[in-house]
Amino acid sequence: MDSLERSEIIGPVPFANYQNGSSLSSQNSPPNLGWHFPMEYQHLIHEHWRSFPAPQIYYQAFLFMAFVAMLLCSLFGNGLVLWIFSTSKNLRTPSNLLIINLAIFDLTMALNMPHYMINAVLGYFWGGDLGCDIYAVIGGISGQGAAVTNAFIAYDRYRTISNPIDGRLNFPQIIIIIIMTWLWTTPFSVLPLFHIWGHYIPEGFLTSCSFDYLSQDDETRYFVQSMFVWAYCIPMIIICVYYTKLFLHVRDHEKMLADQAKKMNIKSLSANQNAMSVEIRIAKAAMTIYMMYVFSWTPYATVSLLGTFNYRYMITPFASMIPCCCAKLVSCLDPWVYAASHPKYRAELERRLPWLGVRERNAVPSVNSGSNVGDGCDSETGTISMTNC
Repeated sequence: MDSLERSEIIGPVPFANYQNGSSLSSQNSPPNLGWHFPMEYQHLIHEHWRSFPAPQIYYQAFLFMAFVAMLLCSLFGNGLVLWIFSTSKNLRTPSNLLIINLAIFDLTMALNMPHYMINAVLGYFWGGDLGCDIYAVIGGISGQGAAVTNAFIAYDRYRTISNPIDGRLNFPQIIIIIIMTWLWTTPFSVLPLFHIWGHYIPEGFLTSCSFDYLSQDDETRYFVQSMFVWAYCIPMIIICVYYTKLFLHVRDHEKMLADQAKKMNIKSLSANQNAMSVEIRIAKAAMTIYMMYVFSWTPYATVSLLGTFNYRYMITPFASMIPCCCAKLVSCLDPWVYAASHPKYRAELERRLPWLGVRERNAVPSVNSGSNVGDGCDSETGTISMTNC
C-alpha cells in the first residue's frame, strides 16, 4: 500500500506517527491521537497529545453514555431547585438565593455536555478555535463560579448560625455577593478567550477544551499558577475557615447548654432530645461539602500543576479526562447535597411531586436547614438560637 492510500486510513501524513518521527507507521499499528482532526484543526493539538495512541471506541462510548446520564441528572436536579426555590414563598429567603445561584452555575456547566457528545461522535473537536474557546469559557465560568459560591455559602451559614438575630444577610447584601461570584470568574475565563493571558486548547481525548497547562513558556506557567491560587486555593481556604469556625461555635454552644442543664438539674435544654447531636450533624454536613469540593477540583489542580512543573510524562489522555468528568459529576450532585436535605424543600417536593417518593417528617430539627443549607436555623424553633436558651 503506498503512502497516499495509507494516509487515507490513518489521517494526514505529517501527523500520522508523530511519536517516532516517521511519516508512516506499519499498517497494523493504531493511529495516534489527533488523527481524526481535519487539517484545518490540526494546529489546535498540543504536541504532547500526539505521542499517545487514539483511544479505543469503547472509551468514547462509555464517556458518551456517562455524559448523557449526567446531563439528564443535572437538568432534572438543578431544574427542580430553580423551580421550587423560586416559586415557593417560604423558600424565597436571602440565603436561598445562593442556592439558586449555585444551581445556575451548575446548569451552565451542563451546557457543555451536548457539545462534548458531538465531539465524541465525530472524533475531533467540532467548531475549531471558536468552538474550543466557547466550550472552555463556559466551563471556566461555571466551575469557578460554583467554587466561590460554595465559599460564600459557608460564610453565610456561619453568620446565620453563630448570630441568628443580627448575623443574617439581607437581600441587598446577598445580591452584592452574587454579583461578586460572577465577577470572580471573569479574569481567568475572559483573558484566555482573547489571548491576553493564557489560551485554550483541546485536552484528554481531544473532545473537550480547557486552559493550556502543557506549554512551558513563562506566560503559561504564571497563568496556571495564578489561576491555581485564585480559583482553587482561595475558595478552599474560605470554606475550611468558616466551616471550622461553625463547628467550634456549635460545639461550644452545645457545651454551654449541657452545663446549664446540669445546673438546673434537668436532662437537656435542647429542643429535640432524640435528635442526633448538633455538633455531629454540622460536622457531617461540613465534611460532605468539603469532600465534594476536593473531589471536583483537586484533579484539575493536580493535572495543571503537573504540566506546569514539567511532569507532562505523567499526564496521559485518560488521566486528563478524570478532572473533566469529576467537575461535571459534582455539578449534578450539588442540588441533592445542598438542597435535597433542606426540610422545607423536601416538604415542597412531597406536596408538588409526590411521585418522587420524597417524604418529610412534620417535625424536623431546624439545624437541618442551618447545617445543610437554606435559611440557617429558624429563630422560632432552632436549637442553636441563643434566644431559646
